[in-house]
Amino acid sequence: MGSLPPHVVEDCLGIVQVFSDGSISRSDFVKFPMEVEDDGTSVWKDCLYDNQHDLHLRLYKPRATSATALPVLHFLHGGGFCIGSRTWPNCHSCCLRLASALHVLVVAPDYRLAPEHRLPAALEDAHTSLKWLQQQALNPDSSGDEWLREGIDFGTVFVVGDSSGGNLAHHLAVELRRGSPELSPVRVRGYVLMAPFFGGVVRTKSEAEGPPEQYLNLEILDR
Repeated sequence: MGSLPPHVVEDCLGIVQVFSDGSISRSDFVKFPMEVEDDGTSVWKDCLYDNQHDLHLRLYKPRATSATALPVLHFLHGGGFCIGSRTWPNCHSCCLRLASALHVLVVAPDYRLAPEHRLPAALEDAHTSLKWLQQQALNPDSSGDEWLREGIDFGTVFVVGDSSGGNLAHHLAVELRRGSPELSPVRVRGYVLMAPFFGGVVRTKSEAEGPPEQYLNLEILDR
């Protein structure tokens, strides 16, 4: 008898599927329930920050010029470490609005996703994206990105993480320590964790005692 064809053993919202033979399928097409909200008050572009892993980040800045240097907001997207991208409309719209409303330079890196790349790959990439920012600050000449050559306050950086990005922000805070001395002249002044995603074998208090949710329930979080 011939062997049975591989079958799906894990399915993450139809975007990522793991098969019985260990192979993985990741869909390039995702149907989003929202559209990008762009009122034209911010501009953006993509940059390669990690040649080895072909990882990109997206820079945002207010369209209106400023007499003062722009602080930096380093934004780490969510997605349970398995999905998500700087290009997704929810992330893109959020960063457009942050750049304009807060009058900051937003740096939004992608990072390697599970299950193809297990943790701590995502944390390593988040750290690498900050090291990229440091290199921009250390080389404000033709080798750096033109948006970061002048008018950027590298001494005022905030790391913001959404969901799994909040988890990454937490671990960066632990690794980099107060004042982020290894990133000088970049200085991280604070970390903002938006609904940070923490989980494990032992249930957290909110998992054990919180009311059930239709979408982000324990089954999908475990998966």
